[in-house]
Amino acid sequence: GKTNMFPLIQRCCFHMSFKLLKLTGPRLLLCGKKETTWSSLGVWLWRDVCPLSRSSSLKPALVYSTQLRAFHTSLLLFKKKTHPDSEAEAQKHKESLKDAPKPALYLSLAGLIPFVTMPLAMAIQGTYYPDVAFAQVTYGAVTASFLGGMRWGYALPENSPAKPDWLNLGNGTIPPLLAWQALLFKDVTVGAVMLVVALGIALHYDIALLPSYPRWFKILRVWGTVVMVLSLLATAALKLILEEQRNEGRSKLQN
Repeated sequence: GKTNMFPLIQRCCFHMSFKLLKLTGPRLLLCGKKETTWSSLGVWLWRDVCPLSRSSSLKPALVYSTQLRAFHTSLLLFKKKTHPDSEAEAQKHKESLKDAPKPALYLSLAGLIPFVTMPLAMAIQGTYYPDVAFAQVTYGAVTASFLGGMRWGYALPENSPAKPDWLNLGNGTIPPLLAWQALLFKDVTVGAVMLVVALGIALHYDIALLPSYPRWFKILRVWGTVVMVLSLLATAALKLILEEQRNEGRSKLQN
């Protein structure tokens, strides 16, 4: 009876160890965070629970567990690899105004000088000059038209990421139309506000609708638009403040 039981125990032990090896392999793939725990459990079961696992009859189980470990290691190596496109995108996000070409940077800064000097000169002298304010609005209208036409120049080349469709080319005509309307107002203050709207729409197009622009150019566009808008609003504010002061001075002289 005892001699018959020993082969039975051998088969049960072999069957149990083979099942446990099958279970530990897939769980290693599913539970990456508990890789050390499951691998140590498999080694313990392999060494202590069934010493018969070292026999030649367990070669399929050894091959199976080895393939699982190799597959699991290859998955980890695959996850650690970084795609070159992601590295290029990360590099683009680190760009700043220092990466801008010098001609683009210096010409853009020089183009802001007329916006800043006109309201600054009127504020220093304490006098509002309608001709100077109209000259600033005219220069702003030319700038808004240039920004609108720039979209056509960007969309027309064959290899451009922007297509020459109704959206891109149509949006390129809106800033010039608003700029032309700003010149038709008799009140320069209203024209300045209209130009603020035109410059804001042009900035929205360049930032939101054309993401393929370089990051340095987007930063340059944002800061340039901020300076232009503040200069135009300063001219409108100076007109209201200085004209009110002048009217108060006249009323005092009459009294």
